[in-house]
Amino acid sequence: MICCEKCFKDIEIKAILKSLNQVGICELCGKVNVNIYNTDTNNELAEMFDDLLNIYTIRENLPDGYPRENVNLLKDELCRRWNIFNIDKDLAYRAITGICSEKYHEHPEIFDTPIGILELHQTDYLEEHSIMKTFEWENFVEGIKTNNRFHTDYINKEVLYSFCNYIKKIYKTGAIFYRARICSDETGFTINEMGAPPVGDATGGRANPIGISCLYLADTDITALNEIRAGIYDYVAIGKFVLKQDIEVVNLTIVDQISPFGGIDNTVHAVNKKHLQKISADIAKPLRRHDSPLDYLPTQYISDYIKSREFAGIEYKSTMNQGGYNLAIFEGKLFECTTVDVYDIRELKYEYDKL
Repeated sequence: MICCEKCFKDIEIKAILKSLNQVGICELCGKVNVNIYNTDTNNELAEMFDDLLNIYTIRENLPDGYPRENVNLLKDELCRRWNIFNIDKDLAYRAITGICSEKYHEHPEIFDTPIGILELHQTDYLEEHSIMKTFEWENFVEGIKTNNRFHTDYINKEVLYSFCNYIKKIYKTGAIFYRARICSDETGFTINEMGAPPVGDATGGRANPIGISCLYLADTDITALNEIRAGIYDYVAIGKFVLKQDIEVVNLTIVDQISPFGGIDNTVHAVNKKHLQKISADIAKPLRRHDSPLDYLPTQYISDYIKSREFAGIEYKSTMNQGGYNLAIFEGKLFECTTVDVYDIRELKYEYDKL
């Protein structure tokens, strides 16, 4: 069986197929002149998949009471939970049974019958290895809003820190980002006025509590303009910011791209995947006008912990400009505003769904 780099989303697998430097035609997706993997002559992927498949238990060996919603076929797990394949699940089944043909002949039940991850519902394991321990993200959200704001016991901080280290990202001196501010007229703001708000004057945001300064930046001027949500005929000042020294940030835009083949323990990864996704989604989610400032408390807590571990900030997806991303920088002095341009908003385009 021959598959190719286009059959996969996983970055580790794509890198391996490129390194093999075997170009040909893919039997699965039909792509031509692509980097291929021939299961008759290659075994690199079989060794990689072995470790991942070993975390699964067939349904008949799972304990009574194991939730039915966590029991799936392997092809569904590989496509949905692990986001490995870029082909439909039936083609993914052909790929995995071809890649792991030896294991398939020895243990076909792993491939053909429902399976689950035993540790997903083992209290002792979750207490030690889950970011949320035995809780859900929603329990933490409700608890920090209504019960215990400063000394919550929901978060396993050391596990969170281990994932922060795994998805950290380095920005080099000279990296350029942008910040937008709505202004009252075409004169806009000066360079000195475009930085983070002074300590004590800062309003609460997704990554900072009220009174604690934080510099919110965007990857492009277009993303910055969309994030500010200006109205028609508003004036918007956009400052260009240059990084003054190398920094490390926690990159929450890639939580869905963490490879199960990158060295992280697959069982630990499995029990934390949904928690990481919800943290990332909540940090990126903009508040609506009628939402309460309390809605930012959970992500403020996570961000404050990341700050306490000496990361310079967090990177998160822009929900206002698809494909864009933002930085929340804990120390505004790390960046210098070099230029400011003022824009007059002339037209807005609304897209909506009828509910």
